[in-house]
Amino acid sequence: MDPWVFAQLLLRLEETPELKTRLLALSSRPETTSEAESKVESYLQELVSVLDALPSTPLPRATRVYMASCMDIIHSGHFNCMRQAKALGDILVMGVIADEEIRRCKGPPVMNQEERATMIEACRWVDEVIVGVEYYVTPDILERVGCDFVAHGDDVAIRKDTGKDAYEDVRNAGKLKIVKRTEGISTTDLIGKMMLMTRADTQDPNSAVPVSEIITHNASEYKFLATTRRLTQFAPRHSPLPSDKVVYIDGGFDMIHKGHVETLKRAKALGNYLIVGVHDDHTVNLHKGKNYPIMNLHERTLNLLALKYVDDVIMGAPWAITEDMLRTLNIQLVVQGTNPKTKNDILPANDPYALAKAKGIYAEVESVYPLDTEDIVERIVANRLTYIERNKRMEANQKQYYEGKTFVAEI
Repeated sequence: MDPWVFAQLLLRLEETPELKTRLLALSSRPETTSEAESKVESYLQELVSVLDALPSTPLPRATRVYMASCMDIIHSGHFNCMRQAKALGDILVMGVIADEEIRRCKGPPVMNQEERATMIEACRWVDEVIVGVEYYVTPDILERVGCDFVAHGDDVAIRKDTGKDAYEDVRNAGKLKIVKRTEGISTTDLIGKMMLMTRADTQDPNSAVPVSEIITHNASEYKFLATTRRLTQFAPRHSPLPSDKVVYIDGGFDMIHKGHVETLKRAKALGNYLIVGVHDDHTVNLHKGKNYPIMNLHERTLNLLALKYVDDVIMGAPWAITEDMLRTLNIQLVVQGTNPKTKNDILPANDPYALAKAKGIYAEVESVYPLDTEDIVERIVANRLTYIERNKRMEANQKQYYEGKTFVAEI
């Protein structure tokens, strides 16, 4: 081993009292504790002398990447953007744009500042979060947040007040790095889907118009393409240890939001390894009706995999807990929030957790932020005209992007 590296590792002993204590315990036989401690102190002094004599090698400074974003109605495109930005440096600093800034530049956000910040903080690729930042990024702002450069998608952001490139200043300063936009999914598309909820034929689960036709009609213009490469990019790369306490929680997890995150965080705290079961589109639609789910199975899976509390996801998990699941996955605890997946279930009541309850391995965690997909839809419906106008502008921007896009390699 390189002497410098070896010296640095040994110095950690002095910096970490608990390790020093363990070493003293091992070294105290047959010597007394005081004799062992004296010997360790002597070794450390010798080590410091050796270290001082070595040529000084400055440690490389961590590269800090900044990204400012609305992250309104967060989706896998947002998460993929953060993943790519993180790959550009060592520390990813995310700026959560203030509500008033979004209103000024785009229109009213669906999710408030606190809700959006929670989602960004839960992302596995984010290191620091700054809440309430400006919509546009300048070299002065970059210096203020202590970052080396700013990352942005390859879709140009246009300033509403000037009509110019919002990142022109940092681009000219050589402090802008471009990442590939994730095509086929956007907040605009999701708001468009939720606005279908205002149609009379989607209000009643017993409507004569089949839900499948509504979903098919809405999906005909949807361009999201799921690939195994994307799943691999998002998926954590560790398996549960035999000694781990495996916790399982399931649901639709449509339109991932702060309520989901708070429940997942509490579920993970009950064990060491959290497996999330996400139900397929057909199952969710059977139990919730209308044109749910808003996001398809692959989108919902990617959203869950992007969260730091989730260790694994079962795609298309069965609605009810089975004996085979418990044995195969070594599940020791089955969890639901107090705002459960069975809320507003339109099918006859059958307890999907009967087996877990009979075995005494079922628990509930408090849903401290009882937001659900229906609440988000209601926000859209309540401001339907405002979002229709907003979507017209954003759809025009999307069309311009797709018509003028050039190849950008994804990281």
